[in-house]
Amino acid sequence: MGAFLEILFGGLMTGMLYSLIALGFVLIYKASGVFNFAQGAMVLFAALAMARFAEWIPGLTGLSHPVAVNALAFGLAFLLMIGLAWGIERLVLRHLVNQEGITLLMATLGVTYFLEGLGQSLFGSDIYKIDVGMPKDPIFLFEKTFEGGLLVNKEDLYAALIAAVMVALLALFFQKTATGRALRAVADDHQAAQSIGIPLSTIWVIVWSVAGFVALVAGVIWGSKLGVQFSLSLVALKALPVVILGGLTSVPGAIIGGLVIGVGEKLSEVYIGPHLGGGIEIWFAYVLALLFLLFRPQGMFGEKIIDRV
Repeated sequence: MGAFLEILFGGLMTGMLYSLIALGFVLIYKASGVFNFAQGAMVLFAALAMARFAEWIPGLTGLSHPVAVNALAFGLAFLLMIGLAWGIERLVLRHLVNQEGITLLMATLGVTYFLEGLGQSLFGSDIYKIDVGMPKDPIFLFEKTFEGGLLVNKEDLYAALIAAVMVALLALFFQKTATGRALRAVADDHQAAQSIGIPLSTIWVIVWSVAGFVALVAGVIWGSKLGVQFSLSLVALKALPVVILGGLTSVPGAIIGGLVIGVGEKLSEVYIGPHLGGGIEIWFAYVLALLFLLFRPQGMFGEKIIDRV
C-alpha cells in the first residue's frame, strides 16, 4: 500500500507541473483561438534566459547573494518574455486578425523555430544549471498514518506546491477579473470584441505575457530538476496531451488532465512497464491523447473544436 501511494503521490506532483505548462496553451487558445505550438519553445527560452542571467549578474553587478541574484534574473527574464509577447503581437498576430485557425497555427510553428534559434544564438546551446535553492533531499510524510510513511523528494513537493498556487491564481484571473472576461470575449469573436471597445492588440500582448510568465515559472522548475537543455522543449510538449485530454478551452480541464496523465504514466510504468520492456512513461500520454481524439476530440471539459482549428 505504501509503495502504491508513493507512486500515486509522485504522479500527482508531476501532473501539477504538466498542468502548469498546459495552462499556457489554454490561456492563448482562450484569448485568440490559436493552438500555440510555441509554448514548449517559450518554456525553453525562458529557462535559458533565467539560467544565463543568473550566471552573468554577479560578474556585471557585483551581487553575490543567491536570493538577490535569482530575483533579479527572474525579473529580467520576465521582462524579456513581455518584450517577446509585444514582438509576437506586433510582427505576427497583428497581421493575422480574423484569419483561419490553420494560418494562426502555422504562425506559432514559425515562432517555435524562431525562438529555438534565437535562444541558441543569445544564450548558447550547452546544458545550464538553475539553482533557486529548492532542497533535493527526500523526506517522509504521513509516518503516523502509514507504516514507514511516504518517501517524497522535497524538490518535487515544493515544485508541485508552486505549480498548484500558480494554477489557482490563473484560474481566478480568468474567472474573476475584468481582463480575464475580456480575454474570453476575444476568444469567442474577435470582431465582436473589437466592436464593444476591447483592444485586440492589448489583449493579445497581455495573454502572451501571462503565458510567458507561466513558461518562465515552469522553465525554472524543470530547469532546477533536469538542467536547462534543448530537450526541455520536448518535456514541455508533454502538455499537448494534457490539453487534448482536458479540453483546449478549459482551465479545470488542464488541471485534471495533467493530474490524470501524471498519475497514469507513473502507475503504468511501474505496474505494466516490466511486462512490456519499460518505456511506457515516454509514450503513455500521447496514446491516451490519441484515444481521446478518436472518441472525444473536445476532451473531458472542452467544447468541440474541430471546426475552429
